[in-house]
Amino acid sequence: MIMDTLLKNLINASGVSGAEHEVAALMKAELAKYCSRVEIDAMGNVIGVKGAGAKKIMLAAHMDEVGLLVKHVTAEGFLKFIKIGGIDDRVLAGQRVVVKTKSGDLNGVIGIKPPHLMKEEEKKQPFKYEDMFIDAGFSSRDEALKKVSLGDSGVFEPNAGELAGGLLFGKAVDDRIGCYALIKIMERVKVNAQVFAVATVQEEVGLKGARTAAFKINPDYAIAIDTTLAGDTPQIKETESSLKLGGGAAITIMEAAGRGIIVSEKMREICLEEARKNNIKHQVDILEGGMTDAAMIYINREGIPTAVLSVPARYIHAPTGVFNFDDVNATIELTIKVIERLAKE
Repeated sequence: MIMDTLLKNLINASGVSGAEHEVAALMKAELAKYCSRVEIDAMGNVIGVKGAGAKKIMLAAHMDEVGLLVKHVTAEGFLKFIKIGGIDDRVLAGQRVVVKTKSGDLNGVIGIKPPHLMKEEEKKQPFKYEDMFIDAGFSSRDEALKKVSLGDSGVFEPNAGELAGGLLFGKAVDDRIGCYALIKIMERVKVNAQVFAVATVQEEVGLKGARTAAFKINPDYAIAIDTTLAGDTPQIKETESSLKLGGGAAITIMEAAGRGIIVSEKMREICLEEARKNNIKHQVDILEGGMTDAAMIYINREGIPTAVLSVPARYIHAPTGVFNFDDVNATIELTIKVIERLAKE
C-alpha cells in the first residue's frame, strides 16, 4: 500500500522531547479542521475540543520522539551528545542524524572508533554512547560553533515507506502513529460529550505533558493512543510478547508490571466488549516494561478512568520502526466505538 501523506509528514517531522514545535504546528493545523477550538498550552501540548455536553472525554497521543542533544563540541569540531529518551546504545553507531540548528538542518553521522583499530579487549566491550560523536563535517570547534549551539536537538534521519507484505516503516512511529489516529478520530467522532484531543509533549522523558493536560481538562474518562511492542520477530518468545503485526488494536491490561497504569476492570471490559461487538480485530497487551501517558493521566486529581489502545510496532525507539496500517485503522475504529460507549455511560 502507499503510505498516507499526512502520516508520512507526521513521521518525518522532527520533535525530540522538549522541542516538539514542528509536530505541534502540524497537529494544530490538522485538528483545527475538525475541532471547534484548538490551543497550545503552556507546556506545549496541542489541545483540540469537539462537541458539547457535560461529559468530558480526553484522548492523548504523544508528539515527542527519542533523540539526541548536543552537549559539547570538541577541538576538532565533533559534536558530543546525550540521549533524550530510551535509546539502546547499540543502534546508534553509523546512523545518519539531522541536527536542528537555528540556521537550519545540519546532516551528520554518528561515529565511533573503528573495530579495525580496537584492541582485543576493546572489541569485547559494548558500545557506549559516551564514546560516540556526531561527525557533521567540521574541522574545528570554532567552525562548528558558527552553526551549532549547545542544546541543539538531533533526530534520526527522516525515513518513511513501504515493505513487502503491505507493511510500512518510518522514523518516530512511536507515537506519530497515535498522532495520526488522533486526527482521524476527531474527523469522524460525533457524540453528546466534549471530546478533547491532546497531542502531548515530553512523554518519552516522564509523561510530563499528559500530567498537566489531564489536570487542566479534568476529564470523566480518558484514552491513551500509543504504540506497543510487537513480538513477531526472531528471538522474542510468545511469553514475552504475543502481539503480532496485523493482529489488530492492542488493548492494554497493565503496563510495566503494574508500575504504569493498571486498567480498571470497567474500562478493560468496555474496550473488549466494543471490539467483539463491532468485529474489530484486537489483541490483549500486558507489558512488563514501558509506560504510556495513561500512567500519569489515571492518577491525576481524584483519579480518571483510563484505557490504553495501541498499535503494535517493531523496533520502537530505533531509527526506523515497522507497522501494519490495518492495525492503525483497527485502533481508530475501536477508539471511536469506545468513545461512543463512554458518552452514554
